[in-house]
Amino acid sequence: MSPFPYDRWTLTGIGDEAASDTDGQLAALARLGWDSVELRSVDGIALADLTPAAFAGLTRRLADAGVRVVAVASRIGNWARPITGDLALDLTELDILAERCAALDCRFVRIMSYPNDGLPEPDWADRVLARTAVLTDRAARAGLVLLHENCAGWAGERADRTLRLLSAVDSPALRLLFDIGNGVPYGYSAPELLRPLAPYVAHVHVKDAVRTPDGETAYTLPGEGDAEVAACLRILAAHGYTGALSLEPHLALRPHEGLTRAGEDAADLFVRAGRALAGLLRSLDEAPDRAPAPTPASVAAPLGGPA
Repeated sequence: MSPFPYDRWTLTGIGDEAASDTDGQLAALARLGWDSVELRSVDGIALADLTPAAFAGLTRRLADAGVRVVAVASRIGNWARPITGDLALDLTELDILAERCAALDCRFVRIMSYPNDGLPEPDWADRVLARTAVLTDRAARAGLVLLHENCAGWAGERADRTLRLLSAVDSPALRLLFDIGNGVPYGYSAPELLRPLAPYVAHVHVKDAVRTPDGETAYTLPGEGDAEVAACLRILAAHGYTGALSLEPHLALRPHEGLTRAGEDAADLFVRAGRALAGLLRSLDEAPDRAPAPTPASVAAPLGGPA
């Protein structure tokens, strides 16, 4: 028997990268043989902004298809909500999602840690820590777990800040979402960031990418880019991770950024990416001896990248 838990990892994906509508998202999952989804938006509308009738229709379709929801990707603390913005906006979204997650039997809600808006770093840090503590307390009372993603925000690119955030909030209702592909656009090594954070990771996003000669990011199938997807999966396996791998390929649809690649079939690309991920896992399962020991590495200084 393989000592690594690849066969216990749930393969899923953020549905709106396959199609904007519910039927299209479910159809793509069915082609992959997956029975779970991560929700972000439907018909271009964020989950928290759906009307009650639209949300009721979504829950019925998911139940009829036998598809469960493993996580919800919220907009709390994301690139569009700087630290100087109104916290009430995030609290309201969290309250709505708490009700909707209860209906979906889902506990995980993705958050970020607020991009800066001209504040000195110590002030930025203090505000992020205070806001995250308030949000986490409210999430805990609702039975939710907030998952901080290594993306936009104060703790997005540095392990020392992420660990400080976890320590300051000090709650089992705050854990980590690790996006393997974010290191390429943000300019850091994903394995180096992951090693000290792996014990706290409760959910994983999978994408892969390369930097183009003009400095832009081009996304690829998992395992074909420079994000070191295989190395990150080995680190997670060595730490006994048994959660979900949620595909967010960014190949055709990026609804949260309002981007669509013309002339491409998003569902086909999503399915190709899902099959590439499954193939990568099979190859890792056949070579488990290459997994690294789960020892923390030193934290490198951030290399920069988009805010």
